[in-house]
Amino acid sequence: MVNRLKSEGYWVRGVDIKPHDFAPTKADDFSLGDLTHQDFAATVVDQAFDEIYQFAADMGGAGYVFTGDHDAAIMQNSAQINLNVLRNVQSHGVGRIFYASSACIYPQENQTDPDSPLCTEASAYPANPDSDYGWEKLFSERLYLAAARQHGIACRIARYHNIFGPRGTWQGGKEKAPAALCRKVAEAPDGGTIDIWGDGLQTRSFLFIDDCIETTRRLMASEFEGPVNIGSEEMIALNDLARMVIAYSGKSLSLRHVSGPVGVRGRTSDNTLIRARLGWAPSAPLRDGIAVTYDWVSAQVAEAGRKAD
Repeated sequence: MVNRLKSEGYWVRGVDIKPHDFAPTKADDFSLGDLTHQDFAATVVDQAFDEIYQFAADMGGAGYVFTGDHDAAIMQNSAQINLNVLRNVQSHGVGRIFYASSACIYPQENQTDPDSPLCTEASAYPANPDSDYGWEKLFSERLYLAAARQHGIACRIARYHNIFGPRGTWQGGKEKAPAALCRKVAEAPDGGTIDIWGDGLQTRSFLFIDDCIETTRRLMASEFEGPVNIGSEEMIALNDLARMVIAYSGKSLSLRHVSGPVGVRGRTSDNTLIRARLGWAPSAPLRDGIAVTYDWVSAQVAEAGRKAD
């Protein structure tokens, strides 16, 4: 998003708890610190910005969110970030603020059929997310909507569905399925095996980062508050996603199913509302995004191997 805003001529302040792992920032000003700390949040939301994009959260893939080992930190840290950001926005004002919510807010009982999950925006209530990460995201949606009503803050809310692409986390436990599968395939010798958590029949849809940034900018420029899904409707089983990565790599690999956190059985974006309100649909087929992502992850794996040697 920093790169996109810079390309449009904006002055941009970037904020993160650590420097970017894979590329230098193009932000005009970069503040390094922890947004769960009120004092630090006050130093970065210190004026009436035209736009604020609030992506910061304690999050990761299934290996982080669904183990139960990080639930308290996920809820406390992410909620505190949003409380701190909004507290300072209310003090200084803002043109518009964007909040990145998640498809994880949808009720787990609506996602038991891998072939036909229900993820329309209206289906979020009665609420019953499948993880504490989802509960926090739902709470924070309400937090931003309440601030909008009470303090006149113009907010925009999107429920992201599995955003992926290059220059994202690809190892260490917080990576999501596309990056994890690309890493496993890149590391595996030809003729070898890669592990898939569960039976691999669980379905998801995955949206390439460029499409995510484009539609987030469209939402921010619109008069539609949301919450609205931003994702792909190209649903795929994890086994088939793995086979897609393997086919692109040119290797001959087999799948081995092992126990592990898997989340709901089926989830995909329902884009009916965003098509109607913004006229948007993803431009990149999943296969194209996987190709770009695999090439980048494979290069990281090769570089890590050279450093190990």
